[in-house]
Amino acid sequence: MAHMKQTLIMTILGADRSGLVRSIASIVAAHQANWLESRMARMAGQFAGILRVDCPTEHVEGLSEALRQLSGEGIQILLTQEPVPQAEDRQIWHIDVVGNDRAGIVHELTQAIAHCGGNVEELITGLESAAMSGHPLFRATGKVSLSGHGGEVALRESIENLSDDLSVEIH
Repeated sequence: MAHMKQTLIMTILGADRSGLVRSIASIVAAHQANWLESRMARMAGQFAGILRVDCPTEHVEGLSEALRQLSGEGIQILLTQEPVPQAEDRQIWHIDVVGNDRAGIVHELTQAIAHCGGNVEELITGLESAAMSGHPLFRATGKVSLSGHGGEVALRESIENLSDDLSVEIH
């Protein structure tokens, strides 16, 4: 008889320190959960991560309690059960957007994506120096899901219409 499993998503936030990921991995393994995927980053001395695990149903409560114990070490963990995915025909498009930095650019970009029916699956933003001037350039890379065909044309136009200085690559 197959054991039932639950897929759990956890978000992790805390002051960065050596061994933080190892301690979380140790708790996940001790409760027989399988670490499926994660995204983790250190920013301004803080650690932030999102992690997806499959956990045997009978171990979910123990895993949850062990993770809650980390709050005593200043680590905040929010645990959510992954909903059953809906069958939907969506294509994933990789985007790379570069342009002059300005206040509100992330809001404009995400609004343009939503306007054409896109959903942000992953988004990484940052600033880099322009090759010649050293002027700060905004760069966003990520994945956007769109339903149906021809959506990438609408996505490109929607983003390019934000400003004349944006370079947009979609593939």
